[in-house]
Amino acid sequence: MVLPYNNSSSNPHRQLRNLVADRLRTAILNGEIKPGEWLRQEKLAAEYNVSQMPIREALKELSAEGLVEHVPYRGVRVIEFSADDIEDLYASRSFLEGKAARAAAASITAEELADLKKMLLQMREDLQNGAFTQYHDLNRHFHTLIINASRRNYLIRTLSQMWDAFPSMLWNNYSLTANRAMPSRDEADVEDHEQLVIALEHGDGDTAETIAHRHILDSGQFLVEVLRGQS
Repeated sequence: MVLPYNNSSSNPHRQLRNLVADRLRTAILNGEIKPGEWLRQEKLAAEYNVSQMPIREALKELSAEGLVEHVPYRGVRVIEFSADDIEDLYASRSFLEGKAARAAAASITAEELADLKKMLLQMREDLQNGAFTQYHDLNRHFHTLIINASRRNYLIRTLSQMWDAFPSMLWNNYSLTANRAMPSRDEADVEDHEQLVIALEHGDGDTAETIAHRHILDSGQFLVEVLRGQS
């Protein structure tokens, strides 16, 4: 797999590192590279037709994002989360996104609300049509819009980093959640989203925070139960 290369870049070395990081990140988040899988620099360099230096630098970047880990004397592997780790991650997200939803209730615009309503309609259609990948992508956009509507820079930065890795990676890396309908969870998700939009539209920060907090905790608990059932 040869990566595209642009000689017009003022810093081609940096661009190449970013291309490698982007390709690896996408493969991990989409489940093409699995949790616990070792990432060998020599193999990746040959596959991407680049030297080992941009591979090494890209892996450092992914390590800083929490997607991979360096194991002394063994190499680099994709992070593998335990059920307890996932429970903790979703508990953290639930608190922060609840705060973001509360703030968004006071600052969200009419245009942003209209976009959320359009997403809700499309998400219902995706579920009915079995378009689960599209549903998960749109779900991310839905949450991201609300986070950005909070206008709270720290929350936006922190939650953006969490969303860059954990929700997508966790759901896409397990066969029971990646490409299958989960009627009990899917319907609850849609109802939570609809109630959240209503709270935001009415400027009800208390209710928006409560719904967002519970929604994310419930999603995390569902995933934990699925994973523990697989073990």
